[in-house]
Amino acid sequence: MTGATPRTITPAHEIASQVSAGARSARDVTAAALREIASGDREVHAFLETFEDKALRDADAVDARIRAGEKLPLAGVPVAIKDNLCLEWGKTTCASKMLAEFRSPYTATCVRKLLDAGAVIVGKANLDEFAMGGSTEHSAFGPTRNPWDLSRVPGGSSGGSAAAVAAGFVPLSLGSDTGGSIRQPAGLCGLVGIKPTYGRVSRFGLVAFASSLDQVGPLSTCVRDSALALSVICGQDARDATSSARPVPDFAAGLDEPVRGLTLGVPRQARSDANHPAVAAEFERAIERFRGLGAKIVDIDLPMTDHGIAAYYIVAPAEASSNLARFDGIRYGTRAKLAPGEDLLTLYTRSRAEGFGPEVQRRIMLGTHVLSSGYADAYYVNALKVRRLIKRDYDRAFERGCHAVLMPPAPSPAFKLGEKLGDPLALYLEDLYTVTVNLAGLPGITVPSGSAMVEGRELPIGIQLVGPAFEESSLLRIARQYEASGAWMGRVAPRG
Repeated sequence: MTGATPRTITPAHEIASQVSAGARSARDVTAAALREIASGDREVHAFLETFEDKALRDADAVDARIRAGEKLPLAGVPVAIKDNLCLEWGKTTCASKMLAEFRSPYTATCVRKLLDAGAVIVGKANLDEFAMGGSTEHSAFGPTRNPWDLSRVPGGSSGGSAAAVAAGFVPLSLGSDTGGSIRQPAGLCGLVGIKPTYGRVSRFGLVAFASSLDQVGPLSTCVRDSALALSVICGQDARDATSSARPVPDFAAGLDEPVRGLTLGVPRQARSDANHPAVAAEFERAIERFRGLGAKIVDIDLPMTDHGIAAYYIVAPAEASSNLARFDGIRYGTRAKLAPGEDLLTLYTRSRAEGFGPEVQRRIMLGTHVLSSGYADAYYVNALKVRRLIKRDYDRAFERGCHAVLMPPAPSPAFKLGEKLGDPLALYLEDLYTVTVNLAGLPGITVPSGSAMVEGRELPIGIQLVGPAFEESSLLRIARQYEASGAWMGRVAPRG
């Protein structure tokens, strides 16, 4: 998939319109998506499981609902679901040996809402094990490859969800974002990816990584599709006490309003010398493009940005060590075999050693350490204080009149498979521009901006916008106007 000419695919909102009008059937759309997956996913490995028969039956049911007069905002749209979101059919593995055979008895609320809206779930997408990673190389079932260059990563942890769209298999997918896991792969794969405000989308049915940080959101080829999907999946859920009771607006309304008069803040930290030259150059072009659209650009300071990685890699592993304690081979998860005479402690330790991969084990050990007696005040409590200061930095920027903060989603384009596996810190630093958004609980969106030739390959580069809490509508409008200005728009990777 490294040919010279990028392709376009029919976006989700057009598919829904066509199916609703009877110009296409949901069955034909679904069958076409399944053929694309069958012919191309052997190289990419975006999917861990596909549901050919079930998807076609569901598509037939959508067609019947349309004939009965139902109005379905996602009628017949094929969707890929990250495999840490529960479904009542198939497996929910979290890309881990620990859950290799787990079958959920229920469906995640956000997925149920997609189904109610007429979407067709065609398969479960690969991810870094338990969503812990930034490259989708930490999957127990093998890495996903970036469709733009199969020797490179798609980002992570929602790399399978991103690759499924970037390869043209589906126009829409769901991922989860704990420290950038939607926005970073969206940037590396040339997609739109939005992390809503914490609490906008129910986490019921999302297998928890870090409960105070996790959020579900869509990835797509265009802003309008992400707005449409977000309108469907948001809303309060009695089964998630952290879900917000705020009314859900029509996020697609007002997308075409101009950004003239809006103020965008550019943090000095976003112009770091650590940025890849291609990222730095595209970021400056994006700033000038926004100026051309009539936006006011102001320089701001987010001084706690440089402490974000340290704070995140204390808070997130601490919550992970607690959440993953249930996977012990007794309550949940794969159970190791014991020899005669071996005790319960051996069963626990062996089950976890065999079930969890190296990255998950690393984070569990780190999280257990920072919560342990004698260290909690020095590490965990201080990290929570830094988290508050990070939120204060953003609040001050918005109080100054900034409607959004502009920065890259990652300091580099897609890197080579295996390039950073031997240096976990180097991989963690790829989250520099995304983790603070989760720590502050704010909405953030990545939108494609352009591309660069890196070692003879054309690689996508995105920009990221961060807004005040519950201001997704404003973010989507700004992103849409940027998209319409001639930035990289609606492209998927070439075949060849």
